[in-house]
Amino acid sequence: MSLPPILADRLRLPLIGAPMFILSGPELVIAQCKAGIVGSFPSLNARPIEQLDEWLIQIKAELAEWDQQNPDQLSAPFAVNQIVHRSNVRLEEDVALCVKHEVPIVITSLGARVEVFEAIHSYGGIVLHDVINDRFAHKAIEKGADGLIAVAAGAGGHAGPLSPFALIQDIRKWFDGPLLLSGCIATGQAILAAQAMGADLAYAGSMFIATEEARAVADYKQMVVDCDASSIVNSNLFTGIHGNYLAPSIRKAGLDPDHLPVSDPSAMNFGSGGSSDAKAWKDIWGCGQGIGAVEAVLPVTELVEKLRAQYDAAKDALK
Repeated sequence: MSLPPILADRLRLPLIGAPMFILSGPELVIAQCKAGIVGSFPSLNARPIEQLDEWLIQIKAELAEWDQQNPDQLSAPFAVNQIVHRSNVRLEEDVALCVKHEVPIVITSLGARVEVFEAIHSYGGIVLHDVINDRFAHKAIEKGADGLIAVAAGAGGHAGPLSPFALIQDIRKWFDGPLLLSGCIATGQAILAAQAMGADLAYAGSMFIATEEARAVADYKQMVVDCDASSIVNSNLFTGIHGNYLAPSIRKAGLDPDHLPVSDPSAMNFGSGGSSDAKAWKDIWGCGQGIGAVEAVLPVTELVEKLRAQYDAAKDALK
């Protein structure tokens, strides 16, 4: 298992901050990269599309300035997430902006398309594709993805149904390229466990909701702090695809999280609420099962330092 230089040489912790719809903006991405982990955001967070151009200029400029001032602690690369689903009418334009700015890492979701992979490869960028099972993993690699993100049970947002043990095991039978693991990761110990299982890097988002730089409202951040795994509800009502959400936010929207109806998958609509009047992710707040480890709203720098200390202590304990 070997990582490309872009992922092997600039990380101070083997972690990518997962892109979070609505919540990930330039402030969070820049803070994550300065702290030594990959920061990422969904391109659809930049609205209108002209804002995506502005965000990419801002991120590149601030990280370049940081690197100039901190040559012994260079920033990690950043990533942009592209939703490769037919409902995303902006995909072609967003990919073109990634090419224009030579975004180093692109994360693709909900569809693997050769033309997207080729566009990113045209300037030397790499593509990581998220998958929930081995069949989708094979398709992504066959179409040209450079690496895979195994989205296991318990992850925030559109989580997969499989145990991380089973998912990593199946993929590693045949794939020796870059492999990331997503699902319930919110401690340094969990990051090390992901590597022990066979992943190269961990991939986590929910714990970053409760950071000062995330674009979540204060109530959302506090709910993440106050809740644990028992507060997470899995439902396909809100987007047409099963995802994990905070039960208190569902109650706040006037729904019973213990008796949610099932949605028609054809109602899939990112951000418009599927078959429910409550909107994901504005009203119904996504989150993964690992948040029991989140104890306070922190700056990204402080959270990453905490994770690094836990990671190093866990490694030392195994010696």
